[in-house]
Amino acid sequence: MRKLILFLVAMALAACANSAPPAPEPSTLAQRIMQLDRTTAWRLVSQTPIPFDTHHPQGMVRINGDIFFTSVEIVRPTQRYPQPVNGLDRDAGEGLGHLFRMSESGALKSDIPLGEDDIYHPGGLDFDGRWLWVPVAEYRPDSHSIIYRVDPVTLTVAEAFRVPDHIGAVAVDREARALIGVSWGGARIYRWPLQPDGSVAPVDLAAPPAGKARAHFIAWQDCHGIPSHMMLCTGLSNYSRPGSNASLSLGGADLMDLTNLRPLWQTPIQLWSPSGRSMLQNPAWFEATPTGLRAWFMPDDDSSTLFTYDADLPAN
Repeated sequence: MRKLILFLVAMALAACANSAPPAPEPSTLAQRIMQLDRTTAWRLVSQTPIPFDTHHPQGMVRINGDIFFTSVEIVRPTQRYPQPVNGLDRDAGEGLGHLFRMSESGALKSDIPLGEDDIYHPGGLDFDGRWLWVPVAEYRPDSHSIIYRVDPVTLTVAEAFRVPDHIGAVAVDREARALIGVSWGGARIYRWPLQPDGSVAPVDLAAPPAGKARAHFIAWQDCHGIPSHMMLCTGLSNYSRPGSNASLSLGGADLMDLTNLRPLWQTPIQLWSPSGRSMLQNPAWFEATPTGLRAWFMPDDDSSTLFTYDADLPAN
């Protein structure tokens, strides 16, 4: 009997040792996001006209009350080829990339140029607690990108690495110390482990994409890593019936599990600016509040307005 008891105890301990660890508790922000649905009531808190030319905003983060956002200034729009040329569907066009820093009152503090030659389209950016990570790509799919690392205090810009693809947004998985890259339309998702000095090893740069988007009701515009190996992506898609000129731009949010690249929560966000654009047309930033969520949107180009909304959500 004693031997049997010892055997059962050993088997139980082995089962515990081999079982998967419990999933981490979602962060407060993730929990709030997973309370959003199409019935959520959003309350306008403020709308701040921005007194400088914002061009075409792309990504946004808030750091210590300041807002950093990327934007592309289009000098000459791209033109589609009659037939693909070297795997590209259009020419490069011409433009300039910007990383703006401003106060929440809209005062411009800095305008940092980014990119080189045909690589001038900044995308969705993220912050890892030390560095801003900013992708700048050619303004066409299946092209090339430079990933920059920017010090938000000194505004020093350093090239981190290059990618033979259009990277439209990046997000930081802080626990895994990895950078997640999203290609044009989310066709490919990359995972680049970060070394202690913020670099990426050549073997990791040469690795194939980690997967592709499994959420398709919106095209991702801006992505941000949040705790517990999650990524929040926002954007929109245009919907219309065949033969109809009428269309609807519907914005929304996808909460993604970065361990398997599967969606955890998807929701439309039914907010539009006075111009008729979805609030998710361009960049977006979300933070948890004691009673719900606060979100910042900048949907319009050139003469933009920064919209701030609150959503009061029921306690879990």
